[in-house]
Amino acid sequence: MNHIPDTVNLSRMHPVGEPDKPILRLEAIRKKFGEHVVLDDVNISLKSGEVVAIIGPSGSGKSTLLRCVNMLGPATSGRVVIGDLVIDEAVPPTAQQLTQLRRSVGMVFQSFNLFPHMSVLRNVSLPQERVLGRSRKDANKRSLELLARVGLEDKADQYPARCSGGQQQRIAIARALALEPQIMLFDEPTSALDPELGLEVLAVMQELARSGMTMLVVTHEMNFAETVSDRVIIMADGKIIEEGASREVIRNPTSDRAKRFLKAVKDR
Repeated sequence: MNHIPDTVNLSRMHPVGEPDKPILRLEAIRKKFGEHVVLDDVNISLKSGEVVAIIGPSGSGKSTLLRCVNMLGPATSGRVVIGDLVIDEAVPPTAQQLTQLRRSVGMVFQSFNLFPHMSVLRNVSLPQERVLGRSRKDANKRSLELLARVGLEDKADQYPARCSGGQQQRIAIARALALEPQIMLFDEPTSALDPELGLEVLAVMQELARSGMTMLVVTHEMNFAETVSDRVIIMADGKIIEEGASREVIRNPTSDRAKRFLKAVKDR
């Protein structure tokens, strides 16, 4: 199990305004493939600046849930509410809704999904030009700021293949941040990395958490879930089986299914 460096200061700054108002609501999300139910009446609410970790056994629907949030794989039924944007998952979204959604929600995948034929700088700048309408000059300026934030300003002119896996994932985080999302989704961002490189990515995520970024994180990193997230949600068989304050849920689960899962993780 990876451990977060002791030097990290986990005190976080939540944004001013309405910190208790939900910025994201998932209402009665249900997903079926044929007769197979992958998600069954999932309801989640995130406040602005909150970090929520989703853990659970493989096949429990965690990654599918994230894809329902950003409409990469719309649910069979249910609603996604982000601020004043309301999307009925059973109805194809309009182009305007999709544009608003893409600007509101950033996504970091297990694989890095960088353009191999473009420089690191171009990978981060191009989405800004296409989605936000920024000039190349302004996009490059913002890209360099974000690459510096993730510790990779010196890699701007390199190509992704010349970067390590941890560096590529940090580039992917910078690219997602470049669109100035309200919410960041992370789908097991360290699962394809060895432990040392994974720590590089976790350090960037910790910095985002401290800065007040709203984050929904599917992860197998139990230490991150316990010490960085505000809440933990445990999923199994397409349902939420337990949720609450991170330390309490991970150290003192109440349901038998959650106890079995966490015991298996600790005994691994």
